[in-house]
Amino acid sequence: MESLGAMVAFFSQKVREKVTLIRELSLKHRLKADGKSSELQTPAAFGLNHGAYRSVRSMVEAELRAGVVNFSRRTDSGSRTLLRLHRSLLWLKLMLEGLSEGPGADGRSKTPGELSRDAYRVALAPHHSWLLRQAAKVVFLALPDRKYFLQLVCVQTQQEATPILRIIIRALTLVHTRTQRILTEYDVLELP
Repeated sequence: MESLGAMVAFFSQKVREKVTLIRELSLKHRLKADGKSSELQTPAAFGLNHGAYRSVRSMVEAELRAGVVNFSRRTDSGSRTLLRLHRSLLWLKLMLEGLSEGPGADGRSKTPGELSRDAYRVALAPHHSWLLRQAAKVVFLALPDRKYFLQLVCVQTQQEATPILRIIIRALTLVHTRTQRILTEYDVLELP
């Protein structure tokens, strides 16, 4: 998302914050499990290889067992935070799918702003407040043209972009599908 530039910086910042929160929760969980009060914050210290946060499934299971996930009020849990990242991934995937398509039946290609708005309506707007939805509308109006976005994937034409974008979309779809399956299995898709 960061490569999409300053116009989606708000979304990029939110993603960074959520990733940082999951790392901090992982570290807290590991320290608690090890009976320690502090430790250097290195990638190994986060317990991402062996701890409860080593996978999506292990994190969700550990948080549900520990009662960290609350279904009636907002809590700082990796599961809730991952759900928000999961929705953002869907937004990005949908937007890139639109960008990978050529002109519609009317011969016109949708602008990145229109594609982002349409993807937002599906993936994120149902979970956002009215104020945040209004702010997103403004951001989408200010997005640069399609040519700018094509240059981000190092191409000049739609024909060059489509195969590259489809590779990216396949990878995003794989991650989204696997995460969706786990979140559905543990019934955490509607956390507050």
